[in-house]
Amino acid sequence: MEEVRLVGDNVEVGVYPIEKARQLAEELELDLVEISPKAVPPVCKIIDYKKFLYEQKKRDKALKSKATKVTVKEIRFGPQTDEHDYEFKKKHAIKFLKDGSKLKAFVFFKGRSIIFKEQGQILLLKLAQELEEYGKVEQLPKLEGKRMIMFIAPKKVK
Repeated sequence: MEEVRLVGDNVEVGVYPIEKARQLAEELELDLVEISPKAVPPVCKIIDYKKFLYEQKKRDKALKSKATKVTVKEIRFGPQTDEHDYEFKKKHAIKFLKDGSKLKAFVFFKGRSIIFKEQGQILLLKLAQELEEYGKVEQLPKLEGKRMIMFIAPKKVK
């Protein structure tokens, strides 16, 4: 690497021998930073590297704070949940989906109640069908250990 193309606010843009570029950076008490190593000649910039890193961190943090955070709300059923409890929990599920949260509905099988797997699956599918206008099923009911889990994502509000 004999020559570099210098860019930046405080220097005249052009191609310089690498020693001259280093000398310019030293005179300005700044750092010579390689920006594009694959270019011919490589592109360098004279900047305060610590300040550059700080700005980059700040920019990343701002982007991260703007990203939407997905909350997951859980609703738990038993395999023999009666109609009143089911309706009560369904109201909560509708509220969660309207608020934009994902819903994790699951049937928990205690002890020997695992023999009612079909009942649990029917319950979750019924819930999915009744919540169709508020959200769409992301994962159909799946048995994991003693739980049968289903995920419902909220529908985007137009």
